[in-house]
Amino acid sequence: MINPTCLVGIPGRPYLGRVDFQEVVARRRMVRSFEDRPVAPGSLDRILANAQRGPSAGFSQGFAFLVLESAEQRARFWELASEEAWRAEPNWPGLPRAPVIIVALAHRQAYLDRYAEPDKERPVGAVPVWIVDTAFAVMLTLLSAVDAGLGALFFGLRHADESALLGAFGVPAGFEAVGAIALGHPAADDRASASLRRGRRPPSEMIHRDRW
Repeated sequence: MINPTCLVGIPGRPYLGRVDFQEVVARRRMVRSFEDRPVAPGSLDRILANAQRGPSAGFSQGFAFLVLESAEQRARFWELASEEAWRAEPNWPGLPRAPVIIVALAHRQAYLDRYAEPDKERPVGAVPVWIVDTAFAVMLTLLSAVDAGLGALFFGLRHADESALLGAFGVPAGFEAVGAIALGHPAADDRASASLRRGRRPPSEMIHRDRW
């Protein structure tokens, strides 16, 4: 069992008993509308601690999190990460209410330095493992949010001036933002994305045993 006492606050899906890992995975979805109430410090600490447990190539651990909790810092984030027109009339009005914003950061140089050490001394490879490892940490964050009875949304920062955004919060040079996570209590008006109408692809199209 992940957390026998967790209350999974997903609208329309009341908590009925103990939640094991399979149930956490099944309940995991993107939440886009949040209640205007804080996340318990203990819950946030556990979520962040779990995120640090993600695997990393060479145990480089080249990822970090910028955690924004105060109303002032969150307002500053949205100012730098979104367009003015969206802030005036967001397509998801409940998204800016999220009481916690976590910016997921990757550090490429940490991996280059690690793979230059004597026990490695080989190229990192073509796959950007600093992005992969940060993505692992993000998924642990999303699953841990469900386990804590919370909701979360991972979103890209395509409208952000990344240099200005990271500079405003004192992020050292060398880090890049992979995306951000809005975290909080799901609101009653939260609704599924229209993209889900596409349906989930069947296993026969995604899983190929022994050969394609």
